[in-house]
Amino acid sequence: MESTLRRTWAEIDLDALVFNYKTLRNKVGKNVKFLGVVKADAYGHGSVRVAQALQENGADYLAVSSIDEAVELRKKNITMPILILGHTPKEQVGKLIEYNITQAVTCKAKAVEYSEEALKCGKELKIHIKVDTGMSRLGYLCADRFFESGVEGIVDACKMPNLYCEGIFTHFAVSDEDDEESEDYTHEQFKLFTNVIEEVEKKIGRKFEIKHCANTGAVFGYPETYLDMVRPGLLLYGYGDYAIKLGLKPVMSLKTNVSTVKVYDPNTSVSYGRTYVTDKTTRMGVLPYGYADGFLRSLSNKCSLYTSEGLAPLRGKICMDMCMIDLTNLKGIDVGDEVEIFGKNNPIEKLSELAGTIPYELTCAVSKRVPRVYYQNGQIVERELMLRS
Repeated sequence: MESTLRRTWAEIDLDALVFNYKTLRNKVGKNVKFLGVVKADAYGHGSVRVAQALQENGADYLAVSSIDEAVELRKKNITMPILILGHTPKEQVGKLIEYNITQAVTCKAKAVEYSEEALKCGKELKIHIKVDTGMSRLGYLCADRFFESGVEGIVDACKMPNLYCEGIFTHFAVSDEDDEESEDYTHEQFKLFTNVIEEVEKKIGRKFEIKHCANTGAVFGYPETYLDMVRPGLLLYGYGDYAIKLGLKPVMSLKTNVSTVKVYDPNTSVSYGRTYVTDKTTRMGVLPYGYADGFLRSLSNKCSLYTSEGLAPLRGKICMDMCMIDLTNLKGIDVGDEVEIFGKNNPIEKLSELAGTIPYELTCAVSKRVPRVYYQNGQIVERELMLRS
């Protein structure tokens, strides 16, 4: 671990995470539950450490994508409720029950399978019903001509033996878009969702304990959608325009250092494909950071990385394990000096815009060979290398 730390590493600021959590809790109010989305290893931040921080500070629920992600948290003493948003094979229902994990149910076939398997176990499986209100991905289809059949399907699931339907939820498609058409679409999704809830509750004769639909965009701009619980993703980690507007803090900083410095004559081609050629005597730094570490190759020749003397332009195509930056005008930067790829001084939003993507993709892309270094109260509290030991 120590030998890899000064290659390329990610610093995870747990204080920033807690600050963001508390700021968002204050925004949504004390009567609204808070679900922390920690799927995909908490978007690259480390699901165990993030979950521990949320549990210690009073969050109500966690969400993951798969049973493997959920069981990992249970084995690390995370006791708070966990919702699996994605698919779980019916053969794993016993494990869901054993570890007290809540499963999303997205259609009749899944409900039937889970009910049958829970019946075999002689125990109850806790579920949340997913409603497709316009994301067109997973969930009971309830729009337009499918309203009645969708409602009946949900009612049937709620009545199936050995299934305990604790909650119901949907997902907004464009709540993070600011145009009028997107706003109308989000309002339509929310109206459909509440109509479905009203009809289902009438037919089953009870209220759902937890109704939730507010993702990042909705938490920022649609307070009427908070219902019983919110589940912000991007906001929790402090990225994006909404995070900036709310004064939230980025949780991850990705750093590397200069491993080699070389001086090239004019008309020297740099890296694969000869896409960059020096136009003068050029002082070039080599960084031990490439696309195998998560540096999107689409950023070749487009971005700059931050040094203590300012921004250093990236030159040439990004390699698997390395990239090159121009240090010609940064005379004081030398071998061993730290370079920030993204973080407080080089916002991830700038890199994601240049790559034509979202900040999530950049944090998720940080590979397992990049150590995570966790900070709390300004001190290192843990170093984690995710490669198999």
